[in-house]
Amino acid sequence: MRIEQLQAFLAVAETGSFQKAAQICSITQSTVSRQIQSLEAELDASLFHRTSQAKLTQAGECLLPRARKICHEWKNATQELADLLAGKQPELCVAAIHSVCAHYLPPVLQQFYRQYPEVQLRVTALGSDRALKVLKDGLVDVAIVMNNRFLTTSPEMVVEVLYHEPIEVLMAADHPLAQYDRAPWEEIVKYRQVVFKDGYGMQRLIQERFSKQGASLQAVVELNTLDAFRGVVRQGELIALLPQSALLDARSDPTLSVRAIAASQDRSTSSLSEAGLTRQVVLVTTRDRLQIPPIQHFCQLVKQMEIRSLELTAPELETV
Repeated sequence: MRIEQLQAFLAVAETGSFQKAAQICSITQSTVSRQIQSLEAELDASLFHRTSQAKLTQAGECLLPRARKICHEWKNATQELADLLAGKQPELCVAAIHSVCAHYLPPVLQQFYRQYPEVQLRVTALGSDRALKVLKDGLVDVAIVMNNRFLTTSPEMVVEVLYHEPIEVLMAADHPLAQYDRAPWEEIVKYRQVVFKDGYGMQRLIQERFSKQGASLQAVVELNTLDAFRGVVRQGELIALLPQSALLDARSDPTLSVRAIAASQDRSTSSLSEAGLTRQVVLVTTRDRLQIPPIQHFCQLVKQMEIRSLELTAPELETV
């Protein structure tokens, strides 16, 4: 059964004439006749009495309200799809890591609103793995996260690298590590740490680095807000490895210290993956969503966002 058959059936039922139905449907009368005959063959029932005026049979009367409902839903669906492809969507949902939500998205959201004031923006701060999951489940349109190649390798995913960002050490102002201009790895591994909860890319990144160093990560507290990190670290000897953008407020706090990570003792390599620790932040969406104008425009704005404070000049950066 095809929608054209039902549309022809409705046109004949409402006009009582195959000729008038053809005019309404902008097709020939013979085409209308073939569509009705084909529909009757599929249903194994006559739908019209072929007299001077086409009148519905009992089977036709039974089909009529259902055909109207189906055609009405089809009309609504095609209109909604046309509106969607024309950029007339009611909302745009974004999941992003906390530092992006706090520092980089606000100007993007302002620019987007000026271009699409009728689109409701919904932004949720989530860990990277959780954000990618809700994207795959269709609950958000765009995710801005730390890259996780295990969750972004499917063919429908589109991944755009936004920037690479150094990881630094947050500690209390009087912490022993504060004596260094750049904290050595061999000293960092000695201290217990505050880490992001499971499902956050930062926890995975730090665990991988400690494993490469042959050291054991002493994670004693798990948190998921930057305020909580600052509050716990401020109290004593615990430290936290956090991205540079998450430490902007900490730099102006006299009770806290922030230190870069020192270069490796191995001078035989110039790779930043050996010199320090970085994270890769990416924008992820799906190919079909990129066909929708508001989503496409939002992604373009995100890719243009200014990240001058995070620009690195080294030729090679670690991908996580």
